[in-house]
Amino acid sequence: MAFHQEKKLAQMVELAAKFFAREASNMSLMTITSARVSDDEERATICFTVLPESQEEAALEFAKRKRSDFRDFVKKESRFNKIPFFDFAIDIGEKNRQLIDKMSS
Repeated sequence: MAFHQEKKLAQMVELAAKFFAREASNMSLMTITSARVSDDEERATICFTVLPESQEEAALEFAKRKRSDFRDFVKKESRFNKIPFFDFAIDIGEKNRQLIDKMSS
């Protein structure tokens, strides 16, 4: 992956963290873990974890409702030439890593 692409993904993660820190309720803790962008840069997926886990579905629904607001936020806060359409997903890989850590300790 090119340095420019990595930098863009890191900025998306940072912007998502800032946006959801401001927008989300205090019922759960959303942690933005990664971002993926399609090869044509038309679509991006922001991955996150939620504590407590019982709030995952509500947090995912909330994030999906906020897609257009988040895109507007990225337009204002970034200098991206092309703003992708965003989607959100629970970071299953991070959940599995945490489970393995818990089992091995």
